[in-house]
Amino acid sequence: MVTDDKRSLFQASIDLAPAYAALILADAGIEITSDKITKMLDVAEVEVEPIWASLLAKALEGKNVKELLSNVGSGGGAPAVGGGPAPAAGGGAPAPEEKKEEEKKEEKEESDDDMGFGLFD
Repeated sequence: MVTDDKRSLFQASIDLAPAYAALILADAGIEITSDKITKMLDVAEVEVEPIWASLLAKALEGKNVKELLSNVGSGGGAPAVGGGPAPAAGGGAPAPEEKKEEEKKEEKEESDDDMGFGLFD
């Protein structure tokens, strides 16, 4: 008798099968396409709707999957703390244009936060 836990675990494996196929292709240095993902799933006798292979292939198109995996925990493009370049040796103040850009960024961030709803509304 198959329990609900085993059934959900089996379904999770099926749902992840296209991603596993893409990882195998990337590891082998083969271009990731929906046809190749579908062929791998057919060989493994895993039935998945073809749309998932197509969506995954399009999402990974032009991306280096190995690089994505190696940078999973790095955080990506977070802005540097401290912001601007160091002042010149003469101790001059930063150019006014830089201040304007920073003010615009701050205004933009504030406007992004006010979307008419909050986390606990």
